[in-house]
Amino acid sequence: MVLGGSLALLAVMAGAFGAHALRSLVSERGLEVFQTAVTYQLYHSLALVLVAVLAGQGLSAKLLGWASGFFLAGILLFSGSLYLLVLTDIRWIGPITPLGGTCFMVGWALVIAAGLRRGR
Repeated sequence: MVLGGSLALLAVMAGAFGAHALRSLVSERGLEVFQTAVTYQLYHSLALVLVAVLAGQGLSAKLLGWASGFFLAGILLFSGSLYLLVLTDIRWIGPITPLGGTCFMVGWALVIAAGLRRGR
């Protein structure tokens, strides 16, 4: 819960930074990419909070723990690579972004699995 809240706070801060400080420094496309990073970070920070709540409801702690790990990895790889791409223009970082997206998908699949397992 604390990690999710902290990463959500950082996403809001990054969004404000992008909306104000970056506007005159990067292209319109760069701002769009930065906003995508912020959006996915915020959604998956909230997913970390959700996982903590679900764990308190008796769902599989093991599956939800793995889901949390994949959500964190997704934030670092997906959003992190997009932030770096916009802020540094390092192009080789781009291929890392889909790995983060895959981590997000695996995390959600694990949340689904935890929900299905509870139903048994």
